[in-house]
This record gives sequence, C-alpha cells and structure tokens, in this order.
Amino acid sequence: MTLLDSYMAECPLIAILRGIKPEEMLAVCDVLADEGIRLIEVPLNSPDALRSIGIAAAHYHSGGRLLIGAGTVLTAADVEQVAQAGGKYIISPNSDAAVIRRTVELGLVSIPGFLTPTEGFAAVAAGAHFLKLFPAGPFGVGYIKDIKAVLKAPILAVGGVNNDNIGTFLTQCAGVGIGSSLYKPGKSLEQIRQDARALLAALKASRNAG
Repeated sequence: MTLLDSYMAECPLIAILRGIKPEEMLAVCDVLADEGIRLIEVPLNSPDALRSIGIAAAHYHSGGRLLIGAGTVLTAADVEQVAQAGGKYIISPNSDAAVIRRTVELGLVSIPGFLTPTEGFAAVAAGAHFLKLFPAGPFGVGYIKDIKAVLKAPILAVGGVNNDNIGTFLTQCAGVGIGSSLYKPGKSLEQIRQDARALLAALKASRNAG
C-alpha cells in the first residue's frame, strides 16, 4: 500500500487547485487540511505550478499532513520536473504510455485519465496504479460499474462530482477529484472552508447511509 492509498482510505478525495498561485498555496492547503482533506493536486497549467508544488511539498510532506501531486501532466519531462519539485503522484487528462512509464520509473504514483475500456487496459499495461475517469459526470456511475466488470484497476471519478452525487460515485470508485466546488481563483478562505465542510459532510452522510 502506498502513502496515497492510506490517505485515500482516510478521505477519498483529491482537491484540485487549478489556477492557484504560489503565494496562496499554504493558506489554502491549511484550510483544506483542517477540514480533513489529505490529497492536493496542483494542475501544471496553473501559474508557476512547480513552485506551488515545491512550497507545499517542503511544508507538508515531512509532517505527513498532506500529500501533494501534480495534474494536467502531459509529457515525461513534466513528470521529471514534478518529481524534482517534490510531487508524489502524477495525474493526467489522458493515457500516455511514456508519461506512465516515467512516473513509475521515478517511484511516483501514476493516475492517467481514461474514458474507454481500451484506454484503461492500455494504461494498466503501461503500469498505471489508478485510473481517472474524466469526465465522469456525463457518463455516470452506471458506466463505471459496467467498466469495472472487466477492468480491475481502482478508478477515480473526476469532472461533475459534487455534494449531491459524491456518495453515489464512491459506491463504485476508490476516490473522486473535486475542482471548482472546492477552489477557484478569487474564492475566499472562508468560502473554501465552508464548501470543504459541506462536501465532507455529504461524504460522511453517504458512508453512514451505506
């Protein structure tokens, strides 16, 4: 079991901080950690993303409070830069065998995006640890259930997951990724806290109901 697996077991949610700036990183991460979120993704198309990853990795990894990874990782060179910055997992919107292989070679957790069974099997063959179904919302839980009949890798649902459906997705998925429902540029720390609290309350309620 990887550290990501153990954190996912505690809270099966990755907070996607698309558009975050380095100077905001610690304040936003502190709020999310206070509410119980353990996994943070910084998409590489955010401003100075590698610096944000480096700041957070240096601050949180030694204490074990959060685990920081990168999203929108498109090339093997990107993977190398994320590893140098201290990121521990690599999330992509697509399945690129070269990206997956380099991730595994560097000892990071590979989470490529997929949509079809063909893409999912190819990603697993290249060494992927998890698969990210994106966009999950338009396809729904029934699609994931059908895919899982043949594809045994753990799946994360990203895109269209919210307070109303998080519990339903987690009946079939190992975790979910949440973006603008938690963070978007310009959102206040207090609003981020309130939204995180509401999302985690919905998650807890779904677990209790199950």
